[in-house]
Amino acid sequence: MCFPEKKENHTLEWTKMAEVSTLSELLEVGRDDAVAVAAPNRAPLTYQGLRAHVEQTIATLNRFGIGRNDRVAIVLPNGPEMATAFVSIAAGATTAPLNPVYRGEEFDFYLSDLGAKALVVEQGSTSPAIEVAEARQIPIIRIVSDENNPAGLFEMVSELSAFVSSGGPAETDDVALVLHTSGTTSRPKIVPLTHQNVCASARNIRTTLMLTPDDLCMNVMPLFHIHGLMAAVLSSLSVGASVFCTPGFNALQFFSWLEKANPTWYTAVPTMHQTILARAGRNQEIIAGARLRFVRSSSASLPAQVMQELEQTFDAPVVEAYAMTESAHQMTCNALPPGVRKPGTVGPAAGPEVSVMDEAGALLPVGSVGEVVIRGPNVTLGYENNPTANAEAYTNGWFRTGDQGVLDDDGYLTITGRLKEIINRGGEKISPREIDDVLMDHPAVQQVVTFAIPHDKLGEEVAAAIVLREGTEATEREIRTFASEHLAHFKVPRKVLFLDEIPKGPTGKIQRIGLAEKLGIT
Repeated sequence: MCFPEKKENHTLEWTKMAEVSTLSELLEVGRDDAVAVAAPNRAPLTYQGLRAHVEQTIATLNRFGIGRNDRVAIVLPNGPEMATAFVSIAAGATTAPLNPVYRGEEFDFYLSDLGAKALVVEQGSTSPAIEVAEARQIPIIRIVSDENNPAGLFEMVSELSAFVSSGGPAETDDVALVLHTSGTTSRPKIVPLTHQNVCASARNIRTTLMLTPDDLCMNVMPLFHIHGLMAAVLSSLSVGASVFCTPGFNALQFFSWLEKANPTWYTAVPTMHQTILARAGRNQEIIAGARLRFVRSSSASLPAQVMQELEQTFDAPVVEAYAMTESAHQMTCNALPPGVRKPGTVGPAAGPEVSVMDEAGALLPVGSVGEVVIRGPNVTLGYENNPTANAEAYTNGWFRTGDQGVLDDDGYLTITGRLKEIINRGGEKISPREIDDVLMDHPAVQQVVTFAIPHDKLGEEVAAAIVLREGTEATEREIRTFASEHLAHFKVPRKVLFLDEIPKGPTGKIQRIGLAEKLGIT
């Protein structure tokens, strides 16, 4: 397999870039005439245009009475306006992007919990967030865009007019972004990320991926999630590169966008990569003309089999990163060539310090399994208004990720499971990822997720949901027999379900916790 050679870096002000600690400073690197933001069927927005747009947005927000650390909830569809709204509003206030498909009750919780000072929606929006905001007397700001203008440009319209006590560009310790945790097993927690946090994360990602101004990222990730915001948008802008903003992941449109945008890389979650692979055979001509320098995967475990198939399909290296909201995204990442990539691992530390800790708070030696912990300038200083969660999450300055893992002699991290996802079968602790990895080797299996189901005597039992490859067949007995050839008997799934599609969360991630209930297994 032949991978592209590493490109030589342009002569840039790398020292200046390393010191960047606000979004306004981050945007200064791009050349005036270089493309910052692009989108399907739109003229591109240059860095000069983006910087002017950011200044105008801050001035408009200040005129509305919104300044530094004031929270602005954003409910916009994926696309260039969402990307520039995030960047420009965060440069002078605090952004709180919300999933546009939330229902009224969900918007009511999030808008209340955030203490939002305003809600941003597009002109003509019928989102239930509007009714909730009106009921809570939260002012509404509407953005008006014109498809004839460069991608991402918009005007802000509101009846607001008030004095702002702290206007102008945000500073290093101001909060740029607030996001909620998924709340799968508990009440969602607010994660505040400062300008220092997000700028450090952008720096970590661009360094790991060796980004230059010549790179173009095609973003298919939702921009209400840390993955798309940091890995695609901010890392690109931090080096003066370009980001092509799609309306969101669409398997039917992916290869058309690949041809039109001609990106050097894209980043996605594993389920998206698997869907792309399922359609790759029909798009060989487009793939042959692509110039992908690499493909990135994050936000969930990437099966080694999928990594191999991606590399063969696109003739480009695939790097898997380990990330979470509390670290402003990236924590570890496998290296691009000529560095070493170890399939099955999530790579070495790629920004923050990474270690493994026991329950008592002692750091463990190489080769020992424990809880993955991190610390560094990209890591949040703590959950908001949640001393109990903070007491549980921080030990001696280290943030506990809740993931179980082990470091090898080279510092490469293997995630062995999410502590809350470990299946406890009569006292036997089983990592569902181990079973996923085995079942993915079955020739008929396209996707698999192993999860716990309730059992009256053992407490929990092992189950697996499987999507078969197109044109193949398999029975539950065949899958169980295959598993028994590679796994101890207590790890073999006692129940196997064949599905057309595995239920996913709003960002495309498969969620093991609660899957039994979603599938009606009680």
